[in-house]
Amino acid sequence: MKKVIYALILSLVVVSGLVFANSEIKKEPSKKVSPKPLTDAEKREARKIWEATPEGIKYKKWEASPEGKKVYAGAAKIRKNIRDYTGMEAVVTSLSLPPGSLLGFGVMASINGDDYILRFDNDPQQLRSLKVNDKIIIKSHSVSHAPKYAYPIVSGEYVERDGKIIYKHTPRKGGC
Repeated sequence: MKKVIYALILSLVVVSGLVFANSEIKKEPSKKVSPKPLTDAEKREARKIWEATPEGIKYKKWEASPEGKKVYAGAAKIRKNIRDYTGMEAVVTSLSLPPGSLLGFGVMASINGDDYILRFDNDPQQLRSLKVNDKIIIKSHSVSHAPKYAYPIVSGEYVERDGKIIYKHTPRKGGC
């Protein structure tokens, strides 16, 4: 009987020692190594590798297609306004985005005769008052494109109608 009790106490000591040692290991801060930023040569090499993938080949074909060239030309037309963050006069052409769009809330707008997708990070109620053919002034810091869409995508950061600001993007708190 004594041997059984000693065996149980010994196993209890061993198990509790393992549990205590394991909790000490978890308390140590993990020493993660942050990855170094890639050099320009490494970026070019990674891009070449990606361009050889099926997705990269499909993207390059889209860029060379008439539709891709049209999107790039539309983005180039407003690049100066985007860079300088100056107002662009636009006319709302549609209150909905193209079918299958995954961009969130947005409207279609015509700027200097070209159509653009004007998207917003959130769903501001004041923009719900827009109607087709409304003339607005928009400002943005970025224009992008994607093969899925036949129009350049302008991120709406400032919208003015009839001299009144109806939307102004507020930057995130605690971020860049």
